[in-house]
Amino acid sequence: MNNKRKDYLQGFDIGSVHIENPLVLAPMAGVTDLPFRLLCKDQGCALMCTEMVSAKGLYYHNKNTGILMETDPKERPVALQFFGSDPQIMAEMAKQAEVLDFDILDINMGCPVPKIVNNGEGSALMKDPLLAGRIVENIVKAVKKPVTVKIRKGFTAETVNAPEFAHVLEESGASAVAVHGRTRAQYYSGSADWDIIRQVKERVSIPVIGNGDVISGEDAMRMMDETGCDGVMIGRGAQGNPWIFSQALHVMATKEAAPKPSAEEVTAMVLKHADMLIDFKGEYLGIREMRKHTAWYLAGYPNSAKLRKLVNQIESYNELEALLNLYIENKL
Repeated sequence: MNNKRKDYLQGFDIGSVHIENPLVLAPMAGVTDLPFRLLCKDQGCALMCTEMVSAKGLYYHNKNTGILMETDPKERPVALQFFGSDPQIMAEMAKQAEVLDFDILDINMGCPVPKIVNNGEGSALMKDPLLAGRIVENIVKAVKKPVTVKIRKGFTAETVNAPEFAHVLEESGASAVAVHGRTRAQYYSGSADWDIIRQVKERVSIPVIGNGDVISGEDAMRMMDETGCDGVMIGRGAQGNPWIFSQALHVMATKEAAPKPSAEEVTAMVLKHADMLIDFKGEYLGIREMRKHTAWYLAGYPNSAKLRKLVNQIESYNELEALLNLYIENKL
């Protein structure tokens, strides 16, 4: 089938929520907090997604869940992502959370992390389509906002079931589905199977968002061509590279590659990100979280390995700024 699109920049609707272009930020624990989402929004990403929030954590008033659900009007539309396995608790918590400023409620049925899977949550739900359907049905009945689900290709290579699973979710009331083209057994290794995204798209009538191995603007356009998906979800490709969204929009508009940001542009973005993160979480925590982001930002640039070792020792914004200035001046 020829899925070539005439207009790559065309958005799509998730229930009553309009997404202006096809680019979606994947939820990533420890990465897609509010400051990072705002940076991606500035680069043209159309739909944000929070780090995943435990429905049980909300139920038992876990103090760590509050910061995960903080949003900003400037980033909307934004999806709040839940995970859990108890249909009743998830529906109750979804109803409570609906008063918050988010637009879409997303349910994680794709997380491969052992502590999540061993609780029967995340991608473990791919082994039980009936339970997954009940979870979606209960939540859809409890809230007025659109409900979406993130899934994987299947749990193992022997139990690939994404098309059938997505059909169950659609029948249960889901307004869209995001499909990561790897099984749970693969985690993030090997290659993502984009053909399974195409199969899901052919099986359901709700919007399908493709995910996996999109690390450039060209990849985003190619995924749309090969799968016919409505949206492209970018995860690890955005780590240290919020420009991937503006680059993808450039490629889709011109069919030409976008230039890579200069080292000066990258260091300016690092400092902007650090400033926002410190403002959001305080200097002690913010600067420590910024160490991994800085390593991602500068990967592939000259002397990045040496800089990464030095970044892991910084404890303040001023130290980070001084170190980056030395880097730009080639004095490291």
